[in-house]
Amino acid sequence: MTTLKVGIASYAEMKARTMAVAQGKQRVAVGEPKVWFTSTESFAKVLSAGNRELLRAIADGAPGSLDELAQLTGKAKSNLSRTLKKMEGYGLVRLDRGERGRIVPKVMYDRVELDLPITVPTASNTQRSNARRLART
Repeated sequence: MTTLKVGIASYAEMKARTMAVAQGKQRVAVGEPKVWFTSTESFAKVLSAGNRELLRAIADGAPGSLDELAQLTGKAKSNLSRTLKKMEGYGLVRLDRGERGRIVPKVMYDRVELDLPITVPTASNTQRSNARRLART
C-alpha cells in the first residue's frame, strides 16, 4: 500500500487551484497533496479514532460485504454505509461490487500524511526557501 498525502485549503483556494491547473497556468507538483480538506476539523472528523479503527478492521478482516463488516465491528450497516461513502469520496476506501452485488470495502492506503502550511507562501518566501534548498545540495 501507499501513503495518501492530503492538504488543507479553503473552497475558494481549491477552486482557484483547480481552475489554474485546468487552464494550464499551474502544474501539479510532485509530492503535492492529492486530496484536499476545507479545514482541519473536517480532516479530523473523517479520520477520527473511530474511523481509523474502522479502516484497520477492513484492512485486517477483509470483509466480503457490509454485513460481514457490521458483524466484525458491531456497527449498524446503515452507519457503515454512510461513513464508507464519505471515506470513498476522499479516496480512503474503494467500494467494489462483489458476489450477488454485495458491496466489498477495500482500504486504499496504509498511511495518511497531512501537509499543513502555517503561513501563506509569498514569492519572496518561496525564493528564499528554494535558495536554501539549492545551497544544501
